[in-house]
Amino acid sequence: MQSSYVSIATAVALGLALGFVLQRGRFCLNSAFRDIIFLDNLTTFRAYLMSVVVALIGSNLIQDLGWMVTVNPQTGEMVQTALLRQNFMPLANILGGFLFGLGIVLAGGCASGIVYRLGEGQAAAIIAIIGFFFGVVMTTDGIFSPLHYYLKGFGMEINGMSNPAFWHLFGQGMVVKWVSIAVLSAALLAFIFMGKPKFGLTKTKTYSWGLTGILVGLLVVIGWWVSSYFGGFPRGLAITTTMRELFYSVMYNSTHSPFQEFSFLGIFRGTWGVFFIFSVPLGAFFSARARKEFSWKIPPVDQFLTVFGGSVMMGVGAVIAGGCNLGHGVTGVSTGAISSIVAITAIVMGNWTLSYFKFIRPTG
Repeated sequence: MQSSYVSIATAVALGLALGFVLQRGRFCLNSAFRDIIFLDNLTTFRAYLMSVVVALIGSNLIQDLGWMVTVNPQTGEMVQTALLRQNFMPLANILGGFLFGLGIVLAGGCASGIVYRLGEGQAAAIIAIIGFFFGVVMTTDGIFSPLHYYLKGFGMEINGMSNPAFWHLFGQGMVVKWVSIAVLSAALLAFIFMGKPKFGLTKTKTYSWGLTGILVGLLVVIGWWVSSYFGGFPRGLAITTTMRELFYSVMYNSTHSPFQEFSFLGIFRGTWGVFFIFSVPLGAFFSARARKEFSWKIPPVDQFLTVFGGSVMMGVGAVIAGGCNLGHGVTGVSTGAISSIVAITAIVMGNWTLSYFKFIRPTG
């Protein structure tokens, strides 16, 4: 049986690494999607696609090689696990994703973006995180929960599977799976390399977009393995569920979740995900301090209200859709889940819709 402190240490290490990479690479999917239509700039979007290719290939490799295992907390025996794909619920995936996409424009950052920007000292990120939490809880357990469960009642099967991957559109078996992954990866890489990526540091000593994409993808792969082996369940990297668990741990000393909890010094209990999400802004802080980019930034009061409203929308949308930009857009897509592909597409559509009305139309 794994020690609680070992499990906690792995979660903290991964959270620190993700926060550091997000800050050093300026990786935010709100900017990635918005800049396509607002600035005609595909740089961050190509970094996102690079992370998807790395995560998709790496995650499925470690699963098919049998490297994903967990430890039974009662017996201490090793148990084989697999990537966790969400059920395909098109109505919830589309409506929730679209709402989340609208919210990230108002909040000024995606779910992972607001978390890492807290580590830079942006006070608006504090408001955004609080608003995101309110939206998540209201939809999971509160006033919007009936809507949440109603929309998720409209599931859809593909070839008899409730949680299909995109390769199940073409058949079953390892050959179909890996040919599908190879074709999609080749197409994405062709587009990515049109941007002539570099894989080192920029002149300002930040991570180049090519390196950032690779590192985010690798962290997703590591996250699947580490969360499975040390956390008791294959969770990968996500923001929505872990954020809810963190706030519940703080308020009730219990995450109110089905996942295994670990005790820290006997005074704080949390899942592997709680210790992970707590560490992400700390990793961003260490990166920002090292680059002398940390400073408290207080926005105008009216911006606080906009950010709060947008982040509440993000929380509501994330729960309905079944995940956020990181949970669906990279971690979920790494499993090939059609639900995640549909949800991230809806997120992009929501982002483009509000970006047009907020930034482009007023100047046209």
